[in-house]
Amino acid sequence: MKNKCEILYLSIAQKDLTEIIEYIMADNPRAARSLLDRFDKAVLQLRDFPLKGKSPKDTRLKRHGYRILVVGNYLVFYVVQGKTVQIRRILHGKRKYAFLL
Repeated sequence: MKNKCEILYLSIAQKDLTEIIEYIMADNPRAARSLLDRFDKAVLQLRDFPLKGKSPKDTRLKRHGYRILVVGNYLVFYVVQGKTVQIRRILHGKRKYAFLL
């Protein structure tokens, strides 16, 4: 059995996820729990398939090794470093993000 990658959330990515879920929770707790489950399932797949996410079109992000995993309307920005998948940001897909990364 091949070795799985470790998933590591940077503190800013943890904050992004918390804010997203809390915002949705205020109006629709069931939807918030469902979205959190979707995030968990999608990110956990990166343990076995770290290159699953798309390579970004932005050349600067691509040069820095970023990959993007799409979860509903949200983008999970991550970098693979050896056997570690580093979740760096989680942002709404309509948000301008280049300056945030």
